[in-house]
Amino acid sequence: MSFAFIRKVAFRYLKPSRKEGFVSVIAGFSFLGILLGVATLIIVMSVMNGFREDLFARILGFNGHIAVAGLTREGFKDYDAAVHKIKNLKEVISATPVIEAQSMVMQQGTAFGVLVHGIRLSDLEQRKLVSDHIIMGSLEKFSQPNAIVIGRKLAEKLEVLPGDSITLVAPEGNPTAFGMAPRLRKFIISAIFDVGMKDYDGSVVFIPLASAQKFYRLPDAVSGIEIFVQHPQHIQGMTTEIVNTLGEGARVIDWQKANEKYAVAVEVERNVMFTILTLIILVASFNIVSSLIMLVKDKVQDIAILRTMGATQGMIMAIFFVSGSTIGVTGILAGSALGIAFALNIETIRRIIEKLSGTNLFSPEIYFLSKLPAKIDSYEVAAVIVMAFILVFLASLYPSWRAAKLDPVEALRYE
Repeated sequence: MSFAFIRKVAFRYLKPSRKEGFVSVIAGFSFLGILLGVATLIIVMSVMNGFREDLFARILGFNGHIAVAGLTREGFKDYDAAVHKIKNLKEVISATPVIEAQSMVMQQGTAFGVLVHGIRLSDLEQRKLVSDHIIMGSLEKFSQPNAIVIGRKLAEKLEVLPGDSITLVAPEGNPTAFGMAPRLRKFIISAIFDVGMKDYDGSVVFIPLASAQKFYRLPDAVSGIEIFVQHPQHIQGMTTEIVNTLGEGARVIDWQKANEKYAVAVEVERNVMFTILTLIILVASFNIVSSLIMLVKDKVQDIAILRTMGATQGMIMAIFFVSGSTIGVTGILAGSALGIAFALNIETIRRIIEKLSGTNLFSPEIYFLSKLPAKIDSYEVAAVIVMAFILVFLASLYPSWRAAKLDPVEALRYE
């Protein structure tokens, strides 16, 4: 009976009336503030999660989860045996011997620096980030000694197509009687890929492993072995296991150390955005405090009458607590639904806005990605909702306590 009475009175106080019209306006702004705060926080955190996942998926698609390199300039010898040992480890998906080297690519007087990956055809086909994003040509001719695969941005800068030839310049030249002469070799473009990241589409090329060994003078060695594992987020144990398997003659680096600056930058930005957007909910909670305090002042006589009719301090406190909490809880639920719906359809919304405005809101040249990613983390959404609930409940406590402490005799003395 008491709960039904509390709920009925609390909901009645939330209805707008002539006398408390301004209070209702403040309550409405509090509702909108909490709604927008929760929705914005969910949307931004989902975009940050999607951006992080997409960014590292593309980075790891090129470089692997763990890199094994030799300790000397002669490279990593006996690599086939090392690859066999690594593949026998439980968590390993694949192990690929590669040669990585900085070089220069030339075409009709135009030159650009590139990172050359020497790799076998079978291993390149397994790299779905590249093999599934071939936009021109094919990988069928990659087995030829002079084949090369380049990115779309590099092809545009060089103004070349599959079948055209380009020249690679090695970082170390050939000694002659007149000094060092550059070491050059022509390659025929067999395919062009587009993964949506400017850094890779414009500066990474692939050539056959055997050709790279000859060109970079590593006839019986590779520069390293790239390893893909099943659980890249929990990689510390795998790194130790690989070191124990190969011995002290190899240097092992995992993707977290190799890309530490990206991971730290994304994590810092994520935490800062969470803190800033939480302030929106906090400000909206202060509005609840203001609206409840004004409501208590307007309902002084009602409180006194309810007390004289037998209502306890706890019931009065519960009435105003339910009034304030209802505003916040409704805003939280509506904001959560809006934020989740927006995050699930964010790419469609982006395209609609771009079409209507005629502008590019998310340029791959700046953000490294070709589309706006979003990944909803259920635990993160739950944390946002719980945090919002706590702020709303805390905001409703003080005005409710003040209402319960009112003395009915003082309130009715001059009536």
